[in-house]
Formats: sequence, structure tokens, C-alpha cells
Amino acid sequence: MNKLIAIGQVQLGSQPFQGFGPLGISGANAPQQFTDTLSKVVGIMTVVGFVWFTFQIILGAIGIVASGGDKNAVEKAQKQITTGIVGVVIIVAAIFIVDLIGTILGTPNILSPTCIFTIC
Repeated sequence: MNKLIAIGQVQLGSQPFQGFGPLGISGANAPQQFTDTLSKVVGIMTVVGFVWFTFQIILGAIGIVASGGDKNAVEKAQKQITTGIVGVVIIVAAIFIVDLIGTILGTPNILSPTCIFTIC
């Protein structure tokens, strides 16, 4: 089997390998595909972060109820709740912090990577 590496694609035998899903499509819309993929990844990470920190808050509340008056257990549960709240605040504030950094650096469209390299 012949393996040839060409610009942007790998050819295995007579069929060129184009990749999987929308990332395998080459052409002029590559920056938009990159932006869409990046947006999806950030969105998934945000949802996972919200679920995780909400879960931490719930576990902390259960820990307080189940502590039975033990000061160490209550303290540990309070720290867990505090960590969950701080995590949610950081997730919400992150988007504004990145936007602020983009504005300070003179790139107001920093949240849209396509606009950094093209005129938007």
C-alpha cells in the first residue's frame, strides 16, 4: 500500500484521506470551521464546569446535614460549598476577563478567532 503525504491530505492507495466530520473538509471556510469547533469545545467545557461546581455545592450541603454536629465535618463541607461558589463565579467572570484583555490589547473581537485574522 502506497502512503503519500500531500499538502493537507494523506493518500492511502487511490483514496485520499480527508479526515472525520466537518474538520476533514478543506477549503476557504477553514477559519469558520476552526471558530465553530473552538466555540463548541468552550461551550462543552463551560457546561461541564457548571455541572461539576453545582455538584460540589450539593455535596457540601449534604455534608453539612450529615455531619451530626462534628465541627471538622461542617468545616470541610463549608469549604466545599465555598469552592463550588468560587468556581461558578470564575466560570462566569472568565468570559468578561478574556473580553477585557482583548480590549486592552486592542483586539476587541478576541472571542472570535476568525475576526483576529480577517476584517470583521
